[in-house]
Amino acid sequence: MRKHLVLLITIFLFTSCSQNKRELYEITDSFVESLDTKFESYGIQGEKYSKKTTDGKYRVIPIGRLINVKIMEVVEDLTYEDLREDFTNHYDNDNRVNKVYINNLGTIMIDCRN
Repeated sequence: MRKHLVLLITIFLFTSCSQNKRELYEITDSFVESLDTKFESYGIQGEKYSKKTTDGKYRVIPIGRLINVKIMEVVEDLTYEDLREDFTNHYDNDNRVNKVYINNLGTIMIDCRN
């Protein structure tokens, strides 16, 4: 019985985390797509286009042809490194994205510059 409870909790946590990332990918994908089809650049006032995930864990702001992703809670550097790796894998075969990196402010940048 105890093993089943632990397994159930693990499955719940895994599916809730992947749902959260799915929403984050949808947001960043929409910005990447719009930079390819609708906007040349979001300019320096990209804050007005910012979006948050429904749980408030992530905030995404387009700035020029860069997309900034911030985790809205205090986390270890390793958490950002894991997120950078996830985005790198997500955009691996997308030629609209040049690079995914952690900037000096500690947030993730998705580089869509030409």
